[in-house]
Amino acid sequence: MDFPGYNCFVDRDKMDATIQDLGPKELSCTELQELKQLARQGYWARSYTLRGKVYQRLIRDIPCRTVTPDASVYSDIIGKIVGKHSSGSLPLPEFVDNTQVPSYCLNTRGEGAVRKILLCIANQFPDVSFCPALPAVVALLLHYSIDEAECFEKACRILACNDPSKKLIDQSFLAFESSCMTFGDLVNKYCQAAHKLMVAVSEDVLQVYADWQRWLFGELPLNYFARVFDVFLVEGYKVLYRVALAILKFFHKVRAGQPLESDNVKQDIRTFVKDIAKTVSPEKLLEKAFAIRLFSRKEIQLLQMANEKALKQKGITVKQKRQFVHLAVHAENFHSEIVGVKEMRDIWSWVPERFALCQPLLLFSSLQHGYSLTRFYFQCEGHEPTLLLIKTTQKEVCGAYLSTDWSERNKFGGKLGFFGTGECFVFRLQPEVQRYEWVVIKHPELTKPVSLESTTILSSPCHSVSSDPADRLSPFLAARHFNLPSKTESLFMAGGNDCLIIGGGGGQALYIDGDLNRGRTGHCDTFNNQPLCSENFLIAAVEAWGFQDPDTQ
Repeated sequence: MDFPGYNCFVDRDKMDATIQDLGPKELSCTELQELKQLARQGYWARSYTLRGKVYQRLIRDIPCRTVTPDASVYSDIIGKIVGKHSSGSLPLPEFVDNTQVPSYCLNTRGEGAVRKILLCIANQFPDVSFCPALPAVVALLLHYSIDEAECFEKACRILACNDPSKKLIDQSFLAFESSCMTFGDLVNKYCQAAHKLMVAVSEDVLQVYADWQRWLFGELPLNYFARVFDVFLVEGYKVLYRVALAILKFFHKVRAGQPLESDNVKQDIRTFVKDIAKTVSPEKLLEKAFAIRLFSRKEIQLLQMANEKALKQKGITVKQKRQFVHLAVHAENFHSEIVGVKEMRDIWSWVPERFALCQPLLLFSSLQHGYSLTRFYFQCEGHEPTLLLIKTTQKEVCGAYLSTDWSERNKFGGKLGFFGTGECFVFRLQPEVQRYEWVVIKHPELTKPVSLESTTILSSPCHSVSSDPADRLSPFLAARHFNLPSKTESLFMAGGNDCLIIGGGGGQALYIDGDLNRGRTGHCDTFNNQPLCSENFLIAAVEAWGFQDPDTQ
C-alpha cells in the first residue's frame, strides 16, 4: 500500500490505523446538492489526499471579511508572539476556556504547532472571546496543511466568515451559551426518551447539554470528527446539532435500563463518545443524524435569536456560574393546590430553555381569585408564556404550556380567534404522565417551510411582552412559517368571554367554560392528542403560572 503524504506534524504509525488512503484522488463535482450527498456518503473520507484538496477548496470559497489574515501574516507575527518559548510550554489563549488540544494522531511537533497557531489567532482576532471548539478545528486542519501558516489561514477564514446565513463556529460566550440552550430545546423535542433520562439522573440537565460541543470537538475519535467536519464544511452549523442529537440517542439506547457507570452523567457521556467505536460506526452515526427531521435552518436561527435575547435580558453575556435548573422550583416556597414540587419540576423540564431558569410565579388560582374566566384573563395578561393547570373532581390533572400572552385575544374584536405558536403543548399528569406537542414537530412531512417575514412579536423571557418596535421579531415556530394543508394544524389557543380553548381541528384538547366549572377534552389536529382526562369533567381547581426571572424577585 502506498503511504499517503502525511506532513511533518502527523504520527504516521497512529494515522495508518486511523485514516488510510484508499479512495479516489480527485473531485470534479461543483453543484452544492451533489457535494452534500458526496460529503454525507463519505466520498473523500477514505482518501487522505483528496480530503486535503476538498478542505482547501471549501475553505477557500467561504465568504470572508475584506481583511482576513493569511499565511503571510502568520510568518510576520509568529516570532514576536512565541519568542523564546518552546512550543510545548506555550499557554493556550483564554478564549479556549481551558479546553485541551486533542491529540488527533499529531506528534509532539504538531501539538506544539496547534498552540502557536491558536496564539496567533488570538492576536489577530481580539473580538473572539470564547471559542472552546477552535483547538479541535486547528488540530484537524493541521493534518491537511503544508505548514503552520497555511493551517492558520484556513482557521482564520472559518472565523472570518461574514455570510449571516452560514454560521460556522461560536466566538463569544453569548453565542456559545445560546447554542447550548438551543441544543437543549432540540433534545426536548427530538430525543424525549433521552431527555427524560437526563432529567432523572442529573442534578442540572442544562449543564449536561452545555457539554454538547465538547462531545464533537474533542471527545469524538479523529476518524469520526473528520467525517462530521466533512459535512459541516458543506452544510454548516446545523450538522453539529444533528450529530450531537444522534450521539445522545445512541447513548440512551445503550444505557437505558442500565445503571450509570458513575454518579456523573456528564462524564459518562464523555466516556461513551470517546469509546463510540464500540457502539456505532461513523457511517451509522451520520445516518442516524440525518434521519432526524429537524426544523429548517431559518427556524433554528429564530430559536437561537430568542435564546440570545433571553440571555442578554438576564445580563448573561460572559461566562458565569449557572444556577441548577432543579432549584428553579424551590421546595420551601413553592405551593400549589394542584401539583407537588416533583410534578412541577417535571413540567419545568419540558419548557423552552430560555424560560427554564425562571421560577414559577402563581398568577391565578381559582381557590384564591374565584371561578371566573374574566378574572383569569385579568391576572394573566402581560405575562408570556404561561402555564395552565387543571384538577378535576375525579383528581385527574392536566394542563397546557401556552406561548403567547392572553391579551392577544383582544385583537379579534370580541370574536373567538386562535393565536399562539408551535411551542405550545398540552399534557396530563394524573393518572399517568403524557405530553403532546405540536403535530408538525413529530410529523414534519405535513408541511414545507416558507420564507420568514419579521413582523410579529418574539416571545420575551419571563416578563411581560415588550411594545418596543425593535423587539418585534418573527417568533420561533409561528404557524405562518409553515405551508400547512389547513388551519386545523395551527389552532393553538383561543379565549372568549364564555370559554377558553386549547387546540382545535376535529375537536379540542381542552375546552373550559366561562365559570371555570365544566370542561371537556378530546383529540385535536393541532396536538394529535388523546383525551387529557375524562372527556367531560367538572373542575375542582384551576391555576395559571408565569415565569419569573430570579433577579427580579
